[in-house]
Amino acid sequence: MASEPEMSNWTDLLHSSTKLLEQVAPSAQFPPLQDHWEGSTGGEISDSDVSFQDTNDGNEDEDLYTSASGSPSKLQFRRDVSRARWNQEMQMAEVLEKKGKMWITTGIVRGGQTFCFLEETLFLAEIGALHLLGDKDTCLALKDIYEKVSEGKSGCCYEFFQVYRQLKSLGYIVGRHGVAWTIKSSKSTSESHSLKEKDSVIELFGNMQVNDNFRPAFDVYYPNSRFRKSAPGDPSFVLCLASGSPPSEAEIQVLEKQFNGVPLKFCHVEHGRVSFFSFDKVELPVLP
Repeated sequence: MASEPEMSNWTDLLHSSTKLLEQVAPSAQFPPLQDHWEGSTGGEISDSDVSFQDTNDGNEDEDLYTSASGSPSKLQFRRDVSRARWNQEMQMAEVLEKKGKMWITTGIVRGGQTFCFLEETLFLAEIGALHLLGDKDTCLALKDIYEKVSEGKSGCCYEFFQVYRQLKSLGYIVGRHGVAWTIKSSKSTSESHSLKEKDSVIELFGNMQVNDNFRPAFDVYYPNSRFRKSAPGDPSFVLCLASGSPPSEAEIQVLEKQFNGVPLKFCHVEHGRVSFFSFDKVELPVLP
């Protein structure tokens, strides 16, 4: 990687044309299927270009991911709405009833039961696809779910959610980094495995550091109608949520070694604006 002057903040980096990958703002959109995000911030794409569609399910959920901007998710009025109950101990939503093909790419499966992280729960609630029940089986309001985000107990801060929402609105398949979509277990030991797996998920939050400068946040996959949780394959890229100053060359190299060749990208949230960055290695010729 070529040696370049260090950027003191993300604003400087955003204005550096050699470093900018894509700036996502309410007036700027980028197509989700390109191998590389270009630096153009203009142009528009239709909803059909960014919607994730799976031909293996007859339910019509094409309107799930229609917002390709940084604005809040678009609320949809639905006849069939999924239901989940909030598990305070796990800090996750335990899905009670699944409606729609969105569950092909949402939630993790443990012991045959589907659980949603808080960012998934809030996103689905925002678009009207999920009713979240509380302790007394009463439907929680959106403000109650936002309060759970503000508590910071589930490994999800609001910036973390904003990034997740942006990616899902663009049609990407998004999972928490390092968390398996599903774990297989035999029927005879499924109950004990379920309990152990629930404990492991709880322990996962204790090991997460929300305020790390460069936190590997999401494993991201390009839209794929053949995606299966049981065999997801390698992610298209790992996305790190960055805070503070941009990473140094040494920090980037350390992070790249952790992901075994999976491309690494960064995102930064400032004043509600979600920006994505990629760093390329440049070999400079040796001058005589």
